[in-house]
Amino acid sequence: MTTYALVGAGPGLGLACALRFGAAGHTVALLSRSGEHLDSLVADLDGDGVQARGYTADVLDATSLTTALRKAAQDLGPVEILQFSPVPRADFMKPVLDTRAHDLEDPLAFSVKGPVTCVNAVLRGMRAIGRGTLLFVNGASAVRPHPERAGTSIAFAAESAYAAMLHDALAAENIHAAQLIVPGAIRPDAEHSSPAFLAERLYALHTERQGFRHYSEPLPD
Repeated sequence: MTTYALVGAGPGLGLACALRFGAAGHTVALLSRSGEHLDSLVADLDGDGVQARGYTADVLDATSLTTALRKAAQDLGPVEILQFSPVPRADFMKPVLDTRAHDLEDPLAFSVKGPVTCVNAVLRGMRAIGRGTLLFVNGASAVRPHPERAGTSIAFAAESAYAAMLHDALAAENIHAAQLIVPGAIRPDAEHSSPAFLAERLYALHTERQGFRHYSEPLPD
């Protein structure tokens, strides 16, 4: 049995994805800053017959990320699927003309150093089992910079570049990197950006392994 590891576990998209990958037979490792939050998610998954465990980690703390992912592999089995989809903080989204160099420190740590740390923590295990999937979820500003959300626009673009390089560099090793762009707000009543719909899309990216960048729906004009 292999593990689906979710960085940025929450009750919306995160829970829906954990249910989908758990239903496919994977154990589930949930990473979040809040232990109490994790306990609730694990209980929900257990009620649906999904074997899951929570690990406290902060995306801005590389040591906590590495420790959590390595512990998850020891406890639950090797990580075959890593999903990086934490929600950026609101203060990352200052207008570009109000953004100073120090304002980019946390967004870049969140969206670049965080993914690099996570990938390095699981890559050896993926190579050992001969397969793996790296899933990155971003908003529209990753491909269409928004002047009112400078921090995420800059950091998501850097994350996208890193993920695209992984896609090319790891393909020969049967490790697939893919990015899902979600232009709209994630909400239960949305046709193309509900948690359940996005969970199915992400599972399909894992199984179909075609191409790097995908969209949940077309970008608005």
